[in-house]
Amino acid sequence: MDAYITNLASFLPGHPVANEDIELYLGPVDRVSSRTRTKILAGNGIQTRHYAIDRENGEPTHTNAQLTAEAIRRLNTSGNGWSCLVCGTSSPDQLMPGHASMVHGELGQSPCEVVSTAGICLSGVMALKYAAMAVATGSAAGAVATGSELASSYMRTDFFAQAGCRRLGNNASEPSHPAFSFEEQFLRWMLSDGAGAVLIEPESRGPLSLRIDWIELTSQAHRLATCMYAGCSKQNGGEIVGWREALRQGESGGVFTIKQDAKLLNREVLPALVGNCLPSIVSKHKLTATEVDWFLPHYSSAYFREPLERQLSDIGFAIPQERWFTNLSTKGNTGAASFYIMLEELVLSGRLRPGDRILGFVPESGRFAVGYLLLTVV
Repeated sequence: MDAYITNLASFLPGHPVANEDIELYLGPVDRVSSRTRTKILAGNGIQTRHYAIDRENGEPTHTNAQLTAEAIRRLNTSGNGWSCLVCGTSSPDQLMPGHASMVHGELGQSPCEVVSTAGICLSGVMALKYAAMAVATGSAAGAVATGSELASSYMRTDFFAQAGCRRLGNNASEPSHPAFSFEEQFLRWMLSDGAGAVLIEPESRGPLSLRIDWIELTSQAHRLATCMYAGCSKQNGGEIVGWREALRQGESGGVFTIKQDAKLLNREVLPALVGNCLPSIVSKHKLTATEVDWFLPHYSSAYFREPLERQLSDIGFAIPQERWFTNLSTKGNTGAASFYIMLEELVLSGRLRPGDRILGFVPESGRFAVGYLLLTVV
């Protein structure tokens, strides 16, 4: 494609938050939840993350649209008449209007095409693909793509309390805290806030650009059940009931909290999204593992690093870990923003050389979909 990433930027709100300080931002939990917290944090490898929350008063510091707009402002777009804005997130500030419209409103710039991509982690790569196609086909002289998350808005203790979760307390004189199900707890200690943006142009520019060679998106929803969800309830048989019908039926408790079926995730995510998807993609593009100079995998937890390495080896596409790049431990799991934030850090590291090939891997467990993309340094 004649589409190049010519500039990157990210925005991570506030100061890095260490594991021991999480509850100072999100609020306290009951003793059972605290034990689960220790177990999950020990395994996910995240040491610090960022929250758009004021530690002193507990108030939000940014909306998702404001996070995204700040990342875009940090792009060097001088002299570029970009006319297409594509924004992906799983945590928009509202059901309607679309997230990209709200970001455009925050920017206050001239009229442009705006597109919102829905989903979970993959929504950021969906935005990137649309923007790249808009430039490559000539429908836009330049485009900005973003990925962002305001996950903390779902993770706060007061949100769980208002969302109808049970409350526990030893006696009437002690304050009670929401009692989370494991499906809710699992994500509370994993997700964080941030936004990333890229400028895409039809020609390379500056000392370093990234040519977008291809972006492949694949869903396995035709054969796998819903795994990560919000705004709905999941029945015993795996069926999903949307929030409107759930509320009509009186199922208000926890409908709007984010949940993760951890057992289904562990069993299916790598076989489905690596084993079943990657072989046909590398065959289509005649790509070999030896041609990959940098592998940027988005995974929610360090727990998946070794299983991912084994899965790649099992399909004959082994990439030595010295060619992997991730910043999960210091930036946390920022969902749709993660790939943007990883890519910017790699570019700024000074380690890239012309001709280097970067393979991105961005899975989402919502109903099991994945994005693979190949970039070449020029």
